[in-house]
Amino acid sequence: MINMVIVVLLSYIVGSIPTSVMLSKWRHGFDIRSKGSGNAGGTNVFRVLGWKSGVFVIISDALKGVIATTVIARLFWDPTLPFYNHTPFDDFTIIQMICGAAAVIGHVWTMFAGFKGGKGIATGAGMLIGIAPTEFAVSIGVFLIFLYAFRYVSLGSIMAAASFPLSLIIRYNILSDEIHSYKTLVFFSTGIALFLIYSHRANIKRLIEGTERKITSSKSKTDSVES
Repeated sequence: MINMVIVVLLSYIVGSIPTSVMLSKWRHGFDIRSKGSGNAGGTNVFRVLGWKSGVFVIISDALKGVIATTVIARLFWDPTLPFYNHTPFDDFTIIQMICGAAAVIGHVWTMFAGFKGGKGIATGAGMLIGIAPTEFAVSIGVFLIFLYAFRYVSLGSIMAAASFPLSLIIRYNILSDEIHSYKTLVFFSTGIALFLIYSHRANIKRLIEGTERKITSSKSKTDSVES
């Protein structure tokens, strides 16, 4: 149990590293949450500080999920789980899921910045890279399609989150692909997708009201939705 607590806390701490807040304070002298949409996500950094800073933050936030699932989980993993594994997943994959979820929670509620972080999409994406890279690739494709078609980062992020469990369902039930521990993974990914969609509830409201801003060629009119 102590080993489990260690990996969860470490994953949460890594997820809590407020990349955007640190970058904006160290290089520009202000908290990114005081500008633009007020969110600590990569898109707000992109809008306020430019595309180079935005890309850096998004990649850094994604790496937090990758590190939690591929490094922390392995470094502190004990072969014996502190609970009985009723799932068909191997024990290490269960640890990866727990560590990845802890990193996403840390990103959304960061202990280093007043528990007010980003919306978890980039860190969630990094977690999925470590656990299920095929479905992650599908989600990226869905994101790009919706972003190109509608110019809303928020809509692309929401649809990408939803597409992950849907791609599993389609592959397994319609295409008859063999997916190791399908039932466990589909329930886990559905939970993560619902959490990420919930974190975009304000954006969903703006989309319904028609007040959500789109990505445009003008820097001053860049989408206000965060990753």
